Amino acid sequence: HTAQIFIGILNDLNDLYEISGVEVGQHFYWQIGGFQVHAQVLITSWIVIAILLSLAFFATRNLQTIPTSGQNFVEYILEFIRDLTRTQIGEEEYRPWVPFIGTMFLFIFVSNRSGALLPWRVFELPHGELAAPTNDINTTVALALLTSVAYFYAGLHKRGLSYFGKYIQPTPVLLPINILEDFTKPLSLSFRLFGNILADELVVAVLISLVPLVVPIPMMFLGLFTSAIQALILATLAAAYIGESMEGHH
Repeated sequence: HTAQIFIGILNDLNDLYEISGVEVGQHFYWQIGGFQVHAQVLITSWIVIAILLSLAFFATRNLQTIPTSGQNFVEYILEFIRDLTRTQIGEEEYRPWVPFIGTMFLFIFVSNRSGALLPWRVFELPHGELAAPTNDINTTVALALLTSVAYFYAGLHKRGLSYFGKYIQPTPVLLPINILEDFTKPLSLSFRLFGNILADELVVAVLISLVPLVVPIPMMFLGLFTSAIQALILATLAAAYIGESMEGHH
């Protein structure tokens, strides 16, 4: 009887594994060594990274005491990111985290905007088509896990092993709930970003197929606004989690 139960559990796990392999549409993969790599996400991610690096290079190659328009734009972005990080983490601790929060915000912002502004579908692939990097669950999960690693590091670096005391505050009865919270944070971050970007692109694609000229235009502008809000939300939550991990618990 025990053997039958064990075999049944294995069959259930095998069914779950087969379900996890189900994909929507066609995808283009590269075989690198013994690994299968999602080429569509890598290509679009590299394009976004190239855009950000080019912007940083051309805006800072000739810095002036009296800034020009390009330098003004970059300084405005930096000031915005500094204010966001300072608000969530605090005046004393925010400076080392400005590069991390800024990178998260800019990568997500440009990735989301690229899905609406760049003509990805013009580039033909053997299978599938290009889309915004944040349109793929693997990208959003990776960003969420980076956030988790960052706030664990921040808490341990600031408070040492006493950081783990937060799991039994205000009472040890809440230990399972506090541990579960650390699992729900990356899940919430990843699925919120992925769901919103995927839904926006699907709505625009359906409207373009049904009404090609008039209706999709305001929806695309709404998508631009939504993409910016999603980048701001994830960067704000990442900074808030880092600030929370460095606070003392009473």
